[in-house]
Amino acid sequence: MHFVFALKHKSLKQALSRRRKRHIVDGSRLQSAVLVPIFQKQEQYHVLLTQRTDKVKEHKGEISFPGGACEKADGTLVNTALRESAEEIGLAAETVEVLGELDDAVSRTSNYIISPFVGLIPWPYRFKMNGDETAEIIEVPLPVLLDGGSLHKEKEIIDGEEMTSYSYHYQGKIIWGATARILRQFLDIFSSLQ
Repeated sequence: MHFVFALKHKSLKQALSRRRKRHIVDGSRLQSAVLVPIFQKQEQYHVLLTQRTDKVKEHKGEISFPGGACEKADGTLVNTALRESAEEIGLAAETVEVLGELDDAVSRTSNYIISPFVGLIPWPYRFKMNGDETAEIIEVPLPVLLDGGSLHKEKEIIDGEEMTSYSYHYQGKIIWGATARILRQFLDIFSSLQ
């Protein structure tokens, strides 16, 4: 079974490296980065998300990937994603195998451009949540997200344009906004490897 997983994450890494990332350049927005952590548990892939506390400045109580605003000392956006993951959930950067990047996303509720990085993380792992930022760590099996029952679509008007917004529902949690858009892109790529 480990051979199958190794083959799958090698295929995922190749698929991510072959695609052309869509960059968003907008000097009026702040740069940020997130890690889309995936891991193997009970013979299936899972994705790890966090629920933010009510103490954070923005996105209070929302479900998101670990990540945050870019700092000058980071040097690169992937370093931002890894630093923020270490700060929020105690995930050591050297334990993450970065597989590739997804397209930039814009947060419509704050002023950020988000650069997502997909990373394979070890499991089990002894996380250390930062109680000021992270209220809960959520593990979601990818098959649950891929079966279609958890995906909800609705039409909404944003800046005068009709758009489809997506959300994922899992065990009473709702994943929406930029996190849902990033997750949907990842799942599209992942499912194409099946």
